Amino acid sequence: MLQNKLQKFIDRFNEINDLLILPDTLKDIKKITELSREQSGIKKVVEAAHEYNQIIEDIEENKMLLGDEELGELAKEELKELEKRKPELEDEIKILLLPTDPNDNKNIYVELRAGAGGDEAGLFVADLFRTYIKYAENQGWKTEIMNSSESEAGGYKEMVFLVKGESVYSKMKFESGVHRVQRVPATETQGRVHTSAITVAIIPEVDDVEIEIKAEDLKIDTMRASGCGGQSVNTTDSAIRITHLPTGLVVTNQDQKSQHKNRDKAMKVLKARLYDLQEQERMEKEGADRKAQVGSGDRSARIRTYNYPQGRISDHRINLTLYRLDAIMNDGLLDEIIDPLIADHQAKLMEMAGV
Repeated sequence: MLQNKLQKFIDRFNEINDLLILPDTLKDIKKITELSREQSGIKKVVEAAHEYNQIIEDIEENKMLLGDEELGELAKEELKELEKRKPELEDEIKILLLPTDPNDNKNIYVELRAGAGGDEAGLFVADLFRTYIKYAENQGWKTEIMNSSESEAGGYKEMVFLVKGESVYSKMKFESGVHRVQRVPATETQGRVHTSAITVAIIPEVDDVEIEIKAEDLKIDTMRASGCGGQSVNTTDSAIRITHLPTGLVVTNQDQKSQHKNRDKAMKVLKARLYDLQEQERMEKEGADRKAQVGSGDRSARIRTYNYPQGRISDHRINLTLYRLDAIMNDGLLDEIIDPLIADHQAKLMEMAGV
């Protein structure tokens, strides 16, 4: 029975409330973080459960009033609304009860890197970066550039930025993969369409308690920041490159004039990358079912094509094609692609769960 299943979530939510005020818990930051994250993860289910219980109660009350001379008609009208809402809420609860990704409520690092296509790929990194910033603004999220490496044509070889807000990872995780662009470069005199590609990685931000890095595993170099000229170039030796020796992961940061700030930002990105690497390895061990649940899939797969001559944007995972490329890119209207991806992901999870 659905009510019994939901009651378990209500009981656990209340139990966490009691645990969070215990003296032993208040002394343990890691425990507080874990409990708060668990509670946040079930909050929507609990809210839906309370609404569902209230609807069941109200339906029974209104049925008892149907024979009442004064209140019968009113009860009949209210019953109609309640019986319409009940199956809608049941469908919403089915989605809420699907297996969730533990990272869904986390902030993220977005890493854009130019791939095949030279200058054109770098220019598209800049274009997609602007689209993501606009999309984040539309969602009420905050963004912060962590590191960037400019290309000579005015684009970026690499752009890494942090996105903070509600349910950031749950929406943006579907952006991981290879994005292909087809358009006529400004330097092309024959009007030929060029194809280039960039890679996007969506990496959840991690708390310090989630991953530990030993000092002896790090090689930290300072260097002079590189740039394409202009007043904003950092000419001091404050750029930082951190190499994690066991994995070979390398993180650089040069956007801040303070060496301390660059190091701090680089360490945060490194921790997130290490956590992400562990998650990817765990998913490989757990197999295809886990990949399907998380929805991040293969990052080397081509997921989307942006065809400028035709004004077309196509997502290959769900065979979605929209002829609104300029509006989507300029106004950050990525919900038009992300919402169908989420719906498809949920449908697959429901199929796996036999719902």
